[in-house]
Amino acid sequence: MEFHKFKLLTIFIIFSLNPILAQEKEKTTNKPVVFGDFRFRGEQDWDSRKSNGDFRKDRSRLRYRFRLGVKYDYKDWAQVGARIRTGNILDQQGPHITLGGGDSKEFGLVNLGFEKLYFKAEYKYLSGWIGKNSFPFFKQNELFWNDNVFVEGIAVSFSNFSEKKFLKNMTLNLGHFIFESKNSGLDKDRFLQGIQLVKKFKNLSAYTGIYYLNHVPDIPDGMGTFDIEYNILNLGALYQFGIGNTYRLGVDYYQNLSDNPQIEKTIKDENTGLVGNIGFGKLKQEKDWSFDITYAYLEKISVVDYFAQNDWARWDYASFEASGSRLTNFQGVEFKIGYMLNKQMNLIFRGYRVHQIKTLGQEKETGSRVRIDFNFKF
Repeated sequence: MEFHKFKLLTIFIIFSLNPILAQEKEKTTNKPVVFGDFRFRGEQDWDSRKSNGDFRKDRSRLRYRFRLGVKYDYKDWAQVGARIRTGNILDQQGPHITLGGGDSKEFGLVNLGFEKLYFKAEYKYLSGWIGKNSFPFFKQNELFWNDNVFVEGIAVSFSNFSEKKFLKNMTLNLGHFIFESKNSGLDKDRFLQGIQLVKKFKNLSAYTGIYYLNHVPDIPDGMGTFDIEYNILNLGALYQFGIGNTYRLGVDYYQNLSDNPQIEKTIKDENTGLVGNIGFGKLKQEKDWSFDITYAYLEKISVVDYFAQNDWARWDYASFEASGSRLTNFQGVEFKIGYMLNKQMNLIFRGYRVHQIKTLGQEKETGSRVRIDFNFKF
């Protein structure tokens, strides 16, 4: 899909903010709100085979993450906010610091960077933000987009914009986000444009979206050898039932509709993804617990690997002297158990087992991993 097909979308997003910015109400008496969280993680990896058939050494790590944010409601329709976090500022996926690793060797200092800087506004059924903020499209997991990857650009959402039965409880999400400016025309940038429609029924949320990514390098951090075009169709549904919607079933389907003739034939048609989840329990009050099983099948170019999750295995781009994970072309299972110690603290256990879908070297890569996280928020 070419850029000119999305020009109207970009113009529409920009001008949609006008009625929000024009709406004046009495200034609120709210003061800036400071919030944050801390995580400490124990992690063990084993049985991680490389594409040449050799096995990576088993690895144990102790890690932590700290985030601190502030938000200010200037008026009851306008908010400005920011948040900083630990982690390598060149790695958008990784906010965690390894004890004794990286730049913190010999008790060195820890990197901090801004992950959020935004202005947000809302008016009746219309809301939006500009700046750097969370991924604005509805999603159930991080298999398509990592929670730690914060997009830069413009987002607009229309919610409950009609009382007609078919359109009631429907939300339209739109966005244009730039991940590398070329200091030329907007069509030369590397960017993401998305449009998503979400319909909520009594116990079911169904959604469909199209995500167009322009000029995506095959390897991140300026190490790419060619660009890939992604035009990803996402169909998904989340069904929740039981008292308090305790039980849940979820599914996501991904299909990259773009044709990339420059990609080698072995992976050219590897453009389909499927994710399924079953779980019960919610972490809200003290002594609450939850359990989830997630199955993922993601072919090589079904999603962009270095924008998606980096949790399931040790596969990365370090051999290319680049940051980020390369967690596509895999199938595997995640087991997740959560327990609330109190309203501010919880424990999360995760276990993973994965292997490659298509062999790209001498052997299929594999990986096994367990993690336990202690989370505290304030």
